[in-house]
Amino acid sequence: MQLFDDLEDFGAFDDAVAGDVRDPYTELAQMRRLQPVQRLDMSAMPHDESKPVFFIYRYDEIAQVLRDNQTFSSSIVMQFFGPVFGQHVMLGMDEPEHRRYRSLVSKAFSQRSLAQRQEDPVERVANALIDRFAARGHAELVREFTFPYPTLVTAGLLGLPPADYSQFQRWSISLLSFMVNPERGIAASAALGEYFASILAVRRQQPQDDLISSLAQAEIDGERLSDEEIFSFLRLLLPAGIETTYRSTGNLLFGLLSNPEQLEAIRSDRSLIPQAIEEAVRWEAPLLTITRVATRDTELAGVPIPAGSTVMPMLGAANRDEDRYPAPDRFDISRAPEPHISFGHGVHSCLGIHLARLEMRAAVDLLLDRLPNLRLDPAGDDPHVRGQVFRSPTSLPVLFEAQSR
Repeated sequence: MQLFDDLEDFGAFDDAVAGDVRDPYTELAQMRRLQPVQRLDMSAMPHDESKPVFFIYRYDEIAQVLRDNQTFSSSIVMQFFGPVFGQHVMLGMDEPEHRRYRSLVSKAFSQRSLAQRQEDPVERVANALIDRFAARGHAELVREFTFPYPTLVTAGLLGLPPADYSQFQRWSISLLSFMVNPERGIAASAALGEYFASILAVRRQQPQDDLISSLAQAEIDGERLSDEEIFSFLRLLLPAGIETTYRSTGNLLFGLLSNPEQLEAIRSDRSLIPQAIEEAVRWEAPLLTITRVATRDTELAGVPIPAGSTVMPMLGAANRDEDRYPAPDRFDISRAPEPHISFGHGVHSCLGIHLARLEMRAAVDLLLDRLPNLRLDPAGDDPHVRGQVFRSPTSLPVLFEAQSR
């Protein structure tokens, strides 16, 4: 089935926010051993240069920070990202406000709700993308599959017209460039607000079976969400529902393609896919760090942390803590189950975790079903994971047995 007419022009690949760091883990491991809570007195943070910044490198302390949202507030997120996401972003809310907003949208992302959408749009999108290159016998999976895949799924969940998908992808890319190009990000934020405004007005009057309609009808304490509250959530879906999923899917495929014996195990036994997903997001988290601010004087691992200090839990360091994961730098889908922290922890655990897992599982299943003998192309560009904050491969050249349409 043709998903939409102008797929050839869809979403030029743009990964300017990643940075070109291949191996942050050697330094992270050294800091984890020598200085698990690192204080930097010369802060580069613009909001309050008089306060120190603390980098947290060990799993236990990071989990403690993420569990204790009263001591380590998420409000600092708004200081950095409010201009582009809006002033009502759940990532920047603390309890009880966060709980109220989250409850409004959590049903749309539950396993039960997503299971009803298995054919529409997740598998439909994945198949439409694979249709473009299945007959060719080779592909570059980042640009042709993992990069557009979650954007198209999200656009379907929102109920956007298929003709708008390409423009939605371009706005998404521009919004996510905010950290390296603020003007571009803010302009995209305004354009998305205008675009969503016309759709939301219709959905308030004529609800449909989509996420925008659900938000339009949702209430908090008897009051419906304002347009701006809804726009803030919809903008947040771009990094939360698109950026991290595209990177996680790429990291999973890179891990499997780089370890042919593990790929073959999954090819033979698809029940191994869920544990491969968890291992991939542990081994290469799509996001290496997040930010909190201390609301009161406290301490971690014996290190005093003054109120008002920025606290940076290094998720990538936590996920490779050798006290928790034997041989942590190895990608191993047979690893004994041990929870990771890539999807967050505590009240701000990832709302879209079930959708991300569903998309990743469908991607592996369908690529293996439809592309026999899928393998890395030895003549292609050197595939590797890179990034200083966001991490994923920028190229996955593959070969397979060409399939007629």
